[in-house]
Amino acid sequence: MEDLVTRVADFMKKYNLQDKTIVVGFSGGYDSMCLLDIMSKIKELPGFEDLIVAAAHFNHNWRGEESLREQEICRIFAASKGFEFYVKEAPKGLKKTENEARIARYEFFEEAYEEFDADAVFTAHNKDDNAETVLYRIIKGTGIVGLKGISEKRGFFYRPLLKTKRSEIVDYCNENNLSPNNDSSNSNTAYTRNYLRLNVIPALEKINEGVKDALNTLSANALSDNEIIEEYLKTIRPNIFRDDKIISAEYKKLSTPVKMRFLHEFIQMLELDYDYKKINELFDFIEANINQRNGSTKSLASALWLYADDKIIETIPPKVKSEVVDLKQEVLIAGEGEYKIGDKTLSIKKYVDKDIFVFPESTSNFAYVDLSEAKYPLILRTRKDGDIIRPFGMTGSMKLKKYMNAKGVAKHNRDRILLLCSEEEVLWVLGVGLSSKIGVRTKPTHVLEVI
Repeated sequence: MEDLVTRVADFMKKYNLQDKTIVVGFSGGYDSMCLLDIMSKIKELPGFEDLIVAAAHFNHNWRGEESLREQEICRIFAASKGFEFYVKEAPKGLKKTENEARIARYEFFEEAYEEFDADAVFTAHNKDDNAETVLYRIIKGTGIVGLKGISEKRGFFYRPLLKTKRSEIVDYCNENNLSPNNDSSNSNTAYTRNYLRLNVIPALEKINEGVKDALNTLSANALSDNEIIEEYLKTIRPNIFRDDKIISAEYKKLSTPVKMRFLHEFIQMLELDYDYKKINELFDFIEANINQRNGSTKSLASALWLYADDKIIETIPPKVKSEVVDLKQEVLIAGEGEYKIGDKTLSIKKYVDKDIFVFPESTSNFAYVDLSEAKYPLILRTRKDGDIIRPFGMTGSMKLKKYMNAKGVAKHNRDRILLLCSEEEVLWVLGVGLSSKIGVRTKPTHVLEVI
């Protein structure tokens, strides 16, 4: 069925991916084996000679030897097509839920994307998957955002088979003598998706044999209506979202329906299962914390939290911990120059006189300071027990923890903030404020900057 090859090739041309590096999510089932086989044929087409493809297999570790056999089948198949094979086994404790599996799988795809310096990740979602997703969201009570179904493109994730029926994929595999894995868990109706596919949709087909097409039509209509709404939302979204975070002060100005809409959008960006009840819970949580200087967190999944305070609404991923580890070192500062810590660099330069006087205290990644009385070596590090600071404009000192509370620094960010210290006394809290010891009162001697 060569028209599928043409369909995927046209999809890649649409997004200018002909000569890029593509990671294909490869479970070894019908959908992903069909897609990987198609990619091998596309590489032979004119204009696709420079295409690089890698197969990424995530072993959920739920079915013991069966999972290992499937992993080996995937490795052999990828090798037969000349594609590099990238694999990872989930930790033994991964919860056997669809949501936890999806989170772990997409984290793995992101790792593969970085590992291969790829331009895109292809997943093999098809037209039937989209119908099931729309039906699932109807049952869960999601709004029009949820009814859009699966996105053809989200960030660097692409779904080239999204307009292809599952029956076409099965026919392709049969006609090309492919032997996909048969995941035994796909018949377990304890999983909601399986129950919908095996029980609910067949029952609905007795009422309307074209129910899958009807659900996909509903998805297309929701997408169209959403574009009308988007004409309005795009004018205000840049004020609400910055770096995938919600700005609290701007969010508070919105009407309740618009707030709910943006929450739908925010949660959907995370690829999490959600329903109207969940959105209401998140709405209530945010409303309770959006005026608090020191906010709170609410669990979204086993390793993902939502944080809200009077400045920001954001998610806290597990990788925050690894970022902290990178900074758990101390760098001695002997004088002017550049000093590297983790992936950041502190620059200390002499201040050159300027006509315009600058502020003595900065809450950015730079600061104008007076180091005339500083005693070297200074230390660049992150916080530790016993730290104190003399806030600029005050004569006495206070514990760093109390200072950060007063400044409204979110608890989950505190271990990542760089400090310039003299023993246990903090002189500069990057992005927060200065100590009176180095704050400028008449004229700065140096400029500090972290990049």
